[in-house]
Amino acid sequence: MLRLITFDLDGTLVDTAGEIAESVHRAFDDAGLARRPLDEITRLIGRGAHALMHRLLERVMAERPGLAGGLDTGHVLERFEHHYGELAGCIARPYPGCEATLERLRAHGVQLACVTNKEQRHAERVLRATGLEGWFPLLIGGDTLPVKKPDAAVMAHVLRHFGVAAAQTAHVGDSAIDVQTARAAGVLAWAVPHGYNAGVPIADAGPDHLFADLPAIADRVCSTTAALAS
Repeated sequence: MLRLITFDLDGTLVDTAGEIAESVHRAFDDAGLARRPLDEITRLIGRGAHALMHRLLERVMAERPGLAGGLDTGHVLERFEHHYGELAGCIARPYPGCEATLERLRAHGVQLACVTNKEQRHAERVLRATGLEGWFPLLIGGDTLPVKKPDAAVMAHVLRHFGVAAAQTAHVGDSAIDVQTARAAGVLAWAVPHGYNAGVPIADAGPDHLFADLPAIADRVCSTTAALAS
C-alpha cells in the first residue's frame, strides 16, 4: 500500500509555461534581444528557471557570435528573476481535477509532497497563488538542497522526512527527469501526459505507469486501498 506520493510541479500539477515564457520575453525585451518561440521555451522547462535561461542565452550566442563580450548575461538573468518574481502564479493554472485528486489521496491516508526543480521561492509563490499550498507539508525546490532532481539524494531526503520506505512511495511527473528521479530512488515512477518533457512523449521515458490525467491517479490508489481492505 502506498503511504507517500510526491508530485513534480510544472507540467504535472500546474501549467506554468505561459508565465515562464512571458517572463523570458520581458527579460529579452529589456536586453534588446529578439523574443524566442513559445515552443522552444516550453521544451526547456524542467531543470529550473536558471538552467532554462542559460540554455536560451547559449543559443542566442551561438546564433549571434558577434554578441560575445557585449551581452551582459547576468543582467538578463536578473531581469528574468524580476519579471518572474512578479508573474509567478499569476497565469499558472492547476490541471483539471488537481485539487480533487489531492483531496482524495489525503483522505485515503496518503502523505503528499511537492518535489520540483523550480527555485523554492518561485515554487512557493505558484502553489500559494493557485491555492495548492496547503496540500503539501513538504516542498523541495531546485535550490532547497545541494542537489536537485534526478539526483537520488533528493528523494532520499523526502523519504527520511516522512519516515516512509521507497517501496511505499511513488513519484509523479511529466518528464524523463521525473522518471529518472524515481528510478534513482527506487520508488514507483508514475507519469501524466499533459506536461512538457522537451516535446517528447513521456511514454518514451518508460514510466511504471502512465495515467491519462491526475484523477486517474486517485482512482488507482483508492481502488487498490479498497481491494486490500475487502
